[in-house]
Amino acid sequence: MARLREFYRQPEAVFWVYFFPILMVVALGIAFRNKPIEEIKVDAVRSPAAETLSEALASDPRIKLTLLDREECAKRLRTGKSDEYFLLDGESVEYFLDPTRPGSIVARNTVNDLLQRAAGRDDPVTVTDYELDEPGARYIDFLVPGLIGMGLMGGGMWGVGFAIVDMRIRKLLKRFLATPMKKSHFLMGVMASRLVFMIPEMILLIVFAHYAFGVEIYGNWLAIIFVVLLGATQFSGIGLLVASRAKTLESVSGLMNLVMLPMWTLSGVFFSYERFPETVWPIIRLLPLTPLIDALRAIMTEGATLASQWQELTIMTAWGVFSFALALYWFRWHD
Repeated sequence: MARLREFYRQPEAVFWVYFFPILMVVALGIAFRNKPIEEIKVDAVRSPAAETLSEALASDPRIKLTLLDREECAKRLRTGKSDEYFLLDGESVEYFLDPTRPGSIVARNTVNDLLQRAAGRDDPVTVTDYELDEPGARYIDFLVPGLIGMGLMGGGMWGVGFAIVDMRIRKLLKRFLATPMKKSHFLMGVMASRLVFMIPEMILLIVFAHYAFGVEIYGNWLAIIFVVLLGATQFSGIGLLVASRAKTLESVSGLMNLVMLPMWTLSGVFFSYERFPETVWPIIRLLPLTPLIDALRAIMTEGATLASQWQELTIMTAWGVFSFALALYWFRWHD
């Protein structure tokens, strides 16, 4: 109860816990919303052949074609004002592009396809494109579970770790030596206070994402709450472990960043960890954040049952128990 009162008496803490994650969803949701067709900026060296085929390129709404002198085309490509430029010379075409630039290869293939069709190429296979815009298939649906996992990690570790180190700096922990309170009771009380904060925070985040961006929840709400509770517990335990001997805010801050940095980059918050080499997947799956995000995504976007996520739940439980046991062993009331 003391920890709860201390939290709600700090308006800045309430902001970072409850409103900052919503601002993250708003910013990233707007950044990765369903946008109109992205424009491909292409320049062509001015010539009669280019002017003749410019109508064929203009028929594609993605293409923004500009006819310029060759020197100007080269300058615009060098300064990033165009994705590529091309030169039509009779029946041949030369493309000038930077293959390391994300849009250059796309621009080259798109323009080449249109030019070949205009020249009379006949494709024997009929192709139909379907644009996915249904809930559950968008990037925002993939992103929200990752943000929830990241919020649980940050809230659990920073909230618990900083609280303990702050009490150690202010010499408050020494006063507990004169009380009958056990270390286990104190540590469990700190963890429980974080759980009280984290559950409504994550539910608020999910509800906001649903009404603001149409993120659908296909799984059971009780299963989601259970996974959130277990995730908050494991990261609170890790936060206890990191802060069990730290004596300054600088030291605990460094340790927190050291522990969280691999999970920020590897565990699939913003993109799937399967983009990394397959040989490191088993290691990534054992990181505390990975099973949490995988379980949340499976339940929220696929409608998976809690029982089907037993491997992820087992890993999270092991991290929670192991970290709390080590924190209890290493924790000291005094320096």
